[in-house]
Amino acid sequence: MELQGKVALVTGGGVRVGRALVLALAKAGCDVFIHYGNSEAAAAEVKAEVEALGKRAFTYSADLGNPTATDTIIPKAVEVFGQVDILINSASIFPEEVDRFDQVDVTLWDQLFAINLRAPFQLCQAFARQIPPEGKGKIININDARIPRPKPNTFAYRLTKRGLWDMTEILALELAPRITVNGLALGQILEPPDVPDAKKFMEDFANRLIPVKIPGSPQVVTDTAIFLLEQDFITGATVRLDGGQFI
Repeated sequence: MELQGKVALVTGGGVRVGRALVLALAKAGCDVFIHYGNSEAAAAEVKAEVEALGKRAFTYSADLGNPTATDTIIPKAVEVFGQVDILINSASIFPEEVDRFDQVDVTLWDQLFAINLRAPFQLCQAFARQIPPEGKGKIININDARIPRPKPNTFAYRLTKRGLWDMTEILALELAPRITVNGLALGQILEPPDVPDAKKFMEDFANRLIPVKIPGSPQVVTDTAIFLLEQDFITGATVRLDGGQFI
């Protein structure tokens, strides 16, 4: 796909990896619909950066935990831009509380599944429906590189991401040949929020745990995303970006 002049929708586009993806898409020539949950100020800043690059941008808040709110996202993007050519499901949540099999409760379970799996499903479904019969589209689902190695911790979270991994492959077949569907499974790409010395944290982490001894970075994600969006032959792939940590 030639990205110049296309319209991309990025969920969670105001902060962290989502923000990096928004800016990379704008630099590649896309207009961008920036979804956010609560990061209104950050989304506004990214919108201004996109516009400074000479591309159109629109910010929109919707609670991905609410299926009715989620259903408004694609129609709003189509209303603003006419069509959406690229969907990147970047937004997700990681449990702040205990998420072990014997301790996870139904409330946490429902929240994780709603945001991490149901919302991407709804958005993929609505995205596919608005692509014309002879049109082309691209979907990228942002995932977690640790998922292929089962562990007892983060029980419900892992199930949501395993579901997203499988959904990526199923939709690649379901939506071919009009739409390609791929995933990016991230390792330690950014430091955790509120780390006082981000550079030191990432370097120490790489030296201890990453075989290639190179810190992760948003550019690794954006470069790979742009590569996948420009390809028409690759579909159903989830590319692990972890420096070898979860081999």
